[in-house]
Amino acid sequence: MKTTQKLAVSAITLIMALGLSACDGMSRRGTDTAVGAGIGAVGGAVLTNGSALGTVGGAAVGGIIGNQAGKH
Repeated sequence: MKTTQKLAVSAITLIMALGLSACDGMSRRGTDTAVGAGIGAVGGAVLTNGSALGTVGGAAVGGIIGNQAGKH
């Protein structure tokens, strides 16, 4: 992986971790959706070598999966 891509993935991970601290007052399902979207975004970025479309697509898919997993 190129240095720029590693930096981008690291930045996304850091932003995601900081953003999740705002999930304190959210419902369990909302938190699961946010976590799923964050993980999906990182996964999409890694799998598509930092493609913006891959990152957004991964976030969308991850958010849907997190939302559905949070139904219980």
